[in-house]
Amino acid sequence: MKKLGISVFPQHVPLEESISYIEMAAKYGFSRIFTCLISANDQEEFTKLKIICKRAKELGYEIIADVDPTVFASLNITYQELGYFKKIGLSGLRLDLGFSGAEEAAMSFDEHDLKIELNISNGTKYVENILSYQANVQNIIGCHNFYPRKYTGLSREHLLRTSRQFKKKNLRTAAFVSSNYGKYGPWFVVDGGLPTLEEHRGKDIAIQAKDLFNTGLIDDILVGNMFASEEELKALSQLNRNELELCVEFLSDTTAIEKEVVLTQKHFNRGDVSEYMLRSTMTRVNYKDHHFTAHDTKQIECGDVTIDNNGYERYKGELQVALKAMENSGNTNIVARVIPKERYLLEMVKPWQHFRFVEKE
Repeated sequence: MKKLGISVFPQHVPLEESISYIEMAAKYGFSRIFTCLISANDQEEFTKLKIICKRAKELGYEIIADVDPTVFASLNITYQELGYFKKIGLSGLRLDLGFSGAEEAAMSFDEHDLKIELNISNGTKYVENILSYQANVQNIIGCHNFYPRKYTGLSREHLLRTSRQFKKKNLRTAAFVSSNYGKYGPWFVVDGGLPTLEEHRGKDIAIQAKDLFNTGLIDDILVGNMFASEEELKALSQLNRNELELCVEFLSDTTAIEKEVVLTQKHFNRGDVSEYMLRSTMTRVNYKDHHFTAHDTKQIECGDVTIDNNGYERYKGELQVALKAMENSGNTNIVARVIPKERYLLEMVKPWQHFRFVEKE
């Protein structure tokens, strides 16, 4: 089951605000929390974190905190003494850097059974090195970084390449999306949010999550900054985490049968892909006996959802989604349009990929 999570940075706000936030997110099915011990500077912050962890555990959260060797030193413990972290309510530790490989492997066998989360974003042989020490892979997971400063986030190519490193090892992965309302991160810089992927900065949070899930390489989605709005949390909770759903608006002359074709059929993009369109060809088989009379046959634009009408005898009933502007011979009905903010996702649809449509509310 793919999970949703939030980030909590208790040093910035009164304790009650953090508690209210995790309770609201739990209401929408969120089950992971990321926090940062590296930025916890005093005993008061540790005390707040303990209270938050206690309440989060009651709500069923998995809580993972960012640590490095300085955290161990400040607590006067070694990597062989993980009981402290379990005692304060943590489910795992995110190790950003500072260990050699053997230590991480040893931690994965610790009697307190904490998850050891590795940084996916570095793109080195870090995970291979740890696994070479015969780590307990049941306790090894991965998570990308988030990036507070504009223009420092990952490129798509790097995100895909580094995520594949972990998925090839059958390790669970996570990445961050960014709220357009959250003002707080672990540090003072929150320049346009805290996404993993730079091109996501400023985009609608549900679009970011759809994109990451659609890669097939990211299991869990975490909101990097706090506080996400309740509307954003609700939108994330309603996402189909396994199949891409594109939101459409229908044209006024679209028929009931055409709406049925769009909304009820199991669409997939043909394997012999076109640069001009996504093609869902089974609709012309399923509706071969139906007559599609011509309407709305103007020029086709990117994001238009079309159904070929009776004028294209062989293709009659085939559903397509335009990736580029095209001339319309008069044999293709424009029946709906992917909403503008989701057209960004169209070029991410792969050959043979399944997808669905939902009507905009």
